[in-house]
Amino acid sequence: MGPRIIFEDQDVCVIDKPAGMVVNRSQTSTSDTVQQWHWARLGEPAGQGEFYDKQGVVHRLDKDTSGVMVLAKTPGAYEGLKQQFLERKTKKTYLALVHGEMGEEQGIISAPIDRHPKDRMKFTVGGNKAAITEWRVVRRYLHPRGVPQAQHHPGGGLTLLSVEPHTGRTHQIRVHMKHLGHPIVSDPIYGGRKIHREDIKWCRRLFLHAKSLEFVHPGTGEKRLFESELPDELVRVVKKLGRE
Repeated sequence: MGPRIIFEDQDVCVIDKPAGMVVNRSQTSTSDTVQQWHWARLGEPAGQGEFYDKQGVVHRLDKDTSGVMVLAKTPGAYEGLKQQFLERKTKKTYLALVHGEMGEEQGIISAPIDRHPKDRMKFTVGGNKAAITEWRVVRRYLHPRGVPQAQHHPGGGLTLLSVEPHTGRTHQIRVHMKHLGHPIVSDPIYGGRKIHREDIKWCRRLFLHAKSLEFVHPGTGEKRLFESELPDELVRVVKKLGRE
């Protein structure tokens, strides 16, 4: 299944990326990527510069994360969007279901993130690359039915969070939630092998969704907000947990 187009004009294409789809093409990607999909739709234009090198991809989502992304259709739009991301002028909001009960209603974690020294495929708190994540509790599930593994977590229960990353480090939300002691449900990298094995029995994918993205349209100068509804497979999970 490919991306769903939320909005499109001559400058940008805003999409709803499905979970399981890789954003950037690479030597290891064996299936269609968002980058390939987008560039093919543009007719694979030829030229020099970063827009052509990146093929219109300004930012990315993890393979296992679904939700809103914006793609540039022209070099000018690419530069305009890139500057907004670099200067942290965009606003991204995610929904994440995490293990354990958060002690506060909201909070901010500021902890640098870098590659894991022993596993280059993972990231961890450390180094000097600043990373800031703000979170807010949406709902608590203290006694979720049919989810016995939640009780195996030291905090017990589950918490649905609205999360806003103020920086854009790779795996930032996943690493920060793990660092707080509240790994995201069904996270195959940071959730822990035992918990992940139990999680996927009732939540078949990482419960992390890019719900909204706000930026200034590079062509019109207008501030725009685009949203993506929670995918059906995650809606079913939430409905199940809500039956208490």
